[in-house]
Amino acid sequence: MNTPKSGPSPIISIIMGSDSDLPVMRQAADILLEFDLPFEISIVSAHRTPQRMFDFARQAHLRGIQVIIAGAGGAAHLPGMVASLTPLPVIGVPVKSSNSIDGWDSILSILQMPNGIPVATVALNAAKNAGILAARIIGSQQPEILERMIKYQSELEQAVLLKAEKMEREENK
Repeated sequence: MNTPKSGPSPIISIIMGSDSDLPVMRQAADILLEFDLPFEISIVSAHRTPQRMFDFARQAHLRGIQVIIAGAGGAAHLPGMVASLTPLPVIGVPVKSSNSIDGWDSILSILQMPNGIPVATVALNAAKNAGILAARIIGSQQPEILERMIKYQSELEQAVLLKAEKMEREENK
């Protein structure tokens, strides 16, 4: 796994089926950096490197990983297969890829998991939301991360209120 050069051990793992998914999955990394959450990022293909996927999924919790964010396009088996092998929460990111049917194949593959194998699924290409959800999961047990989430939500609210106020001023001219 590709881990940061220094600092604390990763507690969140971002994986993807192909390097072509990186532009989308980088959004999760960016939000985790914003929350100062240590993470690792790598390629783990369910189809091209099945043994790597099995090893990763079965060992992630032993390495201190607490949440897995898994992005995949096309058939998008990676999140569900990883979820079937790990006791950790898995957040699936459907990625609209070059071989995708408008992203629907990825969305449905990740969303329609059988009972007993849950995958929290975010919207198509919404890796930022996956990062936010991972931060919320960690924040449920770490008060300092919870406080950062409360601040983040307040900043979102303030940004919308400022935009609404600006729009209303311009419309009333």
